[in-house]
Amino acid sequence: MAANTTPDAPLPVGQVSRLIGGWIDRLGAIWVEGQITQISRRPGAGVVFLTLRDPSHDVSLSVTCYRAVFDRVADVVSEGARVVVHAKPEWYAPRGQLSLRAAEIRPVGVGELLARLEQLKKSLAAEGLFADGRKRALPFLPQLIGLVCGRASAAERDVLENARHRWPAVRFEVRNVPVQGVHAVPNVIEAVKELDAHPGVDVIIVARGGGSVEDLLPFSDEQLVRTVADCRTPVVSAIGHEPDTPLLDLVADLRASTPTDAAKRVVPDVGEELTRVRHLRERALRCVTAHLDREERGLAAARARPCMERPHRMVDERAEQIDALVARGRRTLGHLLDRASSELTHTHARVVALSPAATLRRGYAVLQHADGHVVRAADEVAPDEELRARVADGEFAVRALPSPTAVTPPA
Repeated sequence: MAANTTPDAPLPVGQVSRLIGGWIDRLGAIWVEGQITQISRRPGAGVVFLTLRDPSHDVSLSVTCYRAVFDRVADVVSEGARVVVHAKPEWYAPRGQLSLRAAEIRPVGVGELLARLEQLKKSLAAEGLFADGRKRALPFLPQLIGLVCGRASAAERDVLENARHRWPAVRFEVRNVPVQGVHAVPNVIEAVKELDAHPGVDVIIVARGGGSVEDLLPFSDEQLVRTVADCRTPVVSAIGHEPDTPLLDLVADLRASTPTDAAKRVVPDVGEELTRVRHLRERALRCVTAHLDREERGLAAARARPCMERPHRMVDERAEQIDALVARGRRTLGHLLDRASSELTHTHARVVALSPAATLRRGYAVLQHADGHVVRAADEVAPDEELRARVADGEFAVRALPSPTAVTPPA
């Protein structure tokens, strides 16, 4: 209802701004569709500012929302995306500015589809299906490769031709299935399970030659992702091109950017391997040759030593040393014997000089009783006792005569 005003009774600007705010508050929360033309996310701020535009009428509105509201769709919403916003109009009285306070943001069309895929991606990641620790290494040279692809597709041709060009003896077990449409998911799942159960298949390649987001939806199906996660055989995802990232790429043991890249990653190049073998042989030959050269130089140095060049020289030198030691020992022993002989001669001379026999040769005699005891005193001899007198040349018997008077031995 319009306010009653006249030129003489106008309304102040502040009152007009408050009236406009009151009228806008009556509108309540509404759903608004438009295109995001500007996003302002200031670091540390709790509010995100958007500009929502209607291209058909060239009209724009400012939108504000809490960061938590925007973060729910931040991965799939960017500038230029069409969205539906549940918001309440707000009037900022100090500046006289109209804006929308958003409580929910939903992408429209492809954006909505990407948002659902993003939620599924987060859920599967939380279960650990995309963890690097569960991914298996591919065999160096698979004997049999399982291939799941469309019938007579460019992806099949790229994988087969590039793999056989790299390794002509490689063998394939191909399963042609629909790769888009409503029948794609069950057929791909059945083919993957069949190849996983095949005892000769060493690795499985799931290939498709790119396409739109809608075309690649079967390869983001939750059931297919869980089937690949449960496979015992390593799985290689070769879906689309470099920008395409279906969920199969995240759960597979190896992601190839294209089917051609998958063939190069799974099958080694025979030319490269032969070159590597040749380089390894040359390196081994150089190592063995260097080792032999080093040992030959060591052997030559050992043979050049005097003891090896003239082995008898050491024996001769030791023989000369032994001869010298023997001669020295003989001289030393001779000197010792000569000295001992001289000492013995001197000792013998002293013994002879001091022996009783020498005294007897000077004219003395030794008297002995019959029992051999030496007569030392005159009173030891009985009258008429027969004694033996021992002189230098022998002995003879004597008889003691009785003495009328005692003879006193000289002092």
